[in-house]
Amino acid sequence: MAKVRSVLLAAAVYWAVVFAFAFVLGIVRTLWLAPRLGELAATLCELPLVLTVSWLTAKRVTRGFGVNAPGEALATGLIAFTLLMLAELALARVLAGQSVGQWAAGLTTPAGMLGLAGQVGFALMPWWVRER
Repeated sequence: MAKVRSVLLAAAVYWAVVFAFAFVLGIVRTLWLAPRLGELAATLCELPLVLTVSWLTAKRVTRGFGVNAPGEALATGLIAFTLLMLAELALARVLAGQSVGQWAAGLTTPAGMLGLAGQVGFALMPWWVRER
């Protein structure tokens, strides 16, 4: 039971730190970069920064919460990914007034697919840093 608690806490902290960072960058991307560079180029600028923070945070969180086994690390990432997708959907609904279908359709654009690939990278990061 203690391991389950550690994984849940690690996932929540990992998600919160990376989401907060990405939220701020998302504002910059949406309001400043995308109108000037286009959505895909703006996403390309943002993604390496978010993945770097994901890597650093995953490394620290997995060590700090004792998430050592590959299965624990994968669970940490998958729980954090679930929290991320729920938060993204909630923001799309509240801030942009999008339906679930509109939000999902946004994931099929080139910028949306690139962002989703980054989110999958975010999900796998705890496992990847523990395997290194």
